[in-house]
Amino acid sequence: MLAHVLDRCEQSRTRNSPSHTDFLSPAEARSAEEALHAAAYHDGWAFAGGYARAERRMLCFLPDWQDEPDEAEYMAALRVRWHETEELTHRDLLGSLMALGVTRGKLGDILVSPRSADVIVAAELAEHLADEWTSAGHVRLHAERIALSALCVPEQKVKEIRDTVATLRLDAVASVGFSMSRAKAAELIASGRVQLNHRETLKPDAPMREGDVVSARGVGKFELAEVGGLSRKGRRGIVVRRYL
Repeated sequence: MLAHVLDRCEQSRTRNSPSHTDFLSPAEARSAEEALHAAAYHDGWAFAGGYARAERRMLCFLPDWQDEPDEAEYMAALRVRWHETEELTHRDLLGSLMALGVTRGKLGDILVSPRSADVIVAAELAEHLADEWTSAGHVRLHAERIALSALCVPEQKVKEIRDTVATLRLDAVASVGFSMSRAKAAELIASGRVQLNHRETLKPDAPMREGDVVSARGVGKFELAEVGGLSRKGRRGIVVRRYL
């Protein structure tokens, strides 16, 4: 994947034409960003996912005459509806799309609302899916294209937690973010269930910085939103946003 990213970047620069990858997971996007920086490509590229908080995003390479990606050229949005007595989950909808032969890289975020969902897909698949995506299991679906600007993005609920920590180690911050003891947080990390910035880590002493994101399978996810100064007792104030 990283070789493909670097190849696309080089092609875009050589031809001075726009290019893009498939949709990348957060872990893939972070690896791609690090690979580009390591190869001294610090500009001329940007991520795009159809809306501001998109989790799955394309990596777009920009010629010198383009300031930002033309999302409407690379991706499209579908709104799918079903009967109000039925319930469908993200997994149900993803499974039905993959049953049609759609690979994960051609799918962006799936935004589920009551009785409908908005799905971001690679532009070349939009018309086909609008015609052929007619069911998810036994539930009948009606799909139609919508503008990216018309996406219905569910409100992200968060709980803001203010506290102090003796150190910005992962286990110390995770104890605040997950409302558990530091020893319990260290056990959770050692079990292999914790990801720091979308990468698994087994190190309780891994350093954290403002903006870092921590997730734990079966527990939840939080962001270290702010890091303040030291108190007179040598503890550092932090603000954590836990996703509910």
